[in-house]
Amino acid sequence: MTDKEMLINRGSTTAKNGFKNEDFTITEFNNWKNSELAQSWLKAMNYDLTDIESVRASKVKGSYKADIQVEIKIEIKLKSLTDIQNLQVKLVSNPKGFNQIDKRWLKSYNELWNIPSDVYELLQHFTGEKPPKIVNPRDERRMFADEFSQEEQQLLIKFLNDNKTLIVNDILKGRGKFSAEWMLVILKLKDTDTINWALEPINKVLNHFGNGEISITSRGSFKIGNITIQRKGGDNGRETANMLQFKINPAELIEQNI
Repeated sequence: MTDKEMLINRGSTTAKNGFKNEDFTITEFNNWKNSELAQSWLKAMNYDLTDIESVRASKVKGSYKADIQVEIKIEIKLKSLTDIQNLQVKLVSNPKGFNQIDKRWLKSYNELWNIPSDVYELLQHFTGEKPPKIVNPRDERRMFADEFSQEEQQLLIKFLNDNKTLIVNDILKGRGKFSAEWMLVILKLKDTDTINWALEPINKVLNHFGNGEISITSRGSFKIGNITIQRKGGDNGRETANMLQFKINPAELIEQNI
């Protein structure tokens, strides 16, 4: 990547009109003629501003993504055609924090990935859909990855490794007409009006977060590259705590000289 591309794909600015939630991004795109920030984003998406007649951004309804993320459809009317781009937006306030990118019940992931029955049952113990099957577990509600036998750990790791590309694509990019083509990460530190951002094509995002070995962390979670897989937990003990979730640190896409 050239120095020019680095400057285009990452930047910082002062949020003159305030920055409260994901609607900020939509507002900026729709005000692109007067927004230097939106103009920078459009350039990062390889558009020549002189070719653009209009930009219309809207939130994609029915997205299964978390509330810290919004799917945006951008309809860009060029002089010769109309172009539609789907953006996945991540809003973060901590450069070292982790954000949920996908969470579902195991049965929903099974519909996507056709999980073998023996692996599925182990994941049920991992999430807490089924109680621990060992004596003196660290948590009476579920099992950690390192509490499974070596044979069981290898079985789980093999499944993740064999289906790595499919899993990473589904949780970061999605499927269908609203699958993300870009990821826009906006970092706003507390007590400042300055925002830092990165806008990257989804294939680069997939490579950054998913291009790594399958491992078990010291806390008993699984990892695919820079993606953490764990039981959702929380929810004041509600049943939804037993969902499976995937987490990343989106701020990794932003240069750390902030």
